[in-house]
Amino acid sequence: MSLNQLSTMETSVPPAVLLNHHLKQLRLPTFVREHEKIALECAQGDVDYQRYLLRLCELEHIDRERRNIERRIRQAKFPQVKGLDTFDFKAIPSLNKSLVLELARCEWIEQRESVIALGNAGTGKTHTALALGLAACQKNHSVFFSTAAALVHELMEARDERRLRALQKQSARVQLLIVDELGYVPFTAVGAELLFEVFSRRYEQGATLVTSNLPFDEWTSVFGSERLTGALLDRLTHHAHILEMNGDSYRLEARKRRKNDKEANLDG
Repeated sequence: MSLNQLSTMETSVPPAVLLNHHLKQLRLPTFVREHEKIALECAQGDVDYQRYLLRLCELEHIDRERRNIERRIRQAKFPQVKGLDTFDFKAIPSLNKSLVLELARCEWIEQRESVIALGNAGTGKTHTALALGLAACQKNHSVFFSTAAALVHELMEARDERRLRALQKQSARVQLLIVDELGYVPFTAVGAELLFEVFSRRYEQGATLVTSNLPFDEWTSVFGSERLTGALLDRLTHHAHILEMNGDSYRLEARKRRKNDKEANLDG
């Protein structure tokens, strides 16, 4: 737009309309929504023009960061959003709480390390993985969450449809890959090799979080090959933080408590 065109527009369009137009073009939605209210507050408080602009910029920055976090959470494909604030550490005394809280600072992601959570069913491994994934999104890291079975299925489909390389590049680019429930379903030889390739590409290139109900010496039952399992564990555990999460299922305990409470209410 030339200066003459701009001058003509300024004389023919009300300033408020023109201002909103420019702010939308600049993709400043918080400016559009808040500038009149903040201007009134600043006028009443005798706040100078620079401080008025500073308030608007701060609001825009906060709102933009909130939208970015929401976008990263959507892209992560979490089955549900859970944080550490709702995790019952007392129910799993074997879990190193201080280590989990340290991991929530996400320095291990920046250092491209691994976290492996091991324990029987119902001990909060998925909750912990979701919480660390959420913390990563809040720290500006890209995250992708999948169960091991779903990821292998997607890899095999991509292989059959000749888009495997694109999927491998996508899984390698994400800053944190979370693979949940490794060990519940054994893989075919092809599936095991495809998953191994994903982990291998990420070695020292990206952070990986794996949860499993099996101890390491039983992973061969999932991958079917001692050679492949050994090579995988060598990569995964090289720069790894291990979370031991064995104990009673707190989901089962929660159901028992609900049942007992219900019976107590009926008796009352």
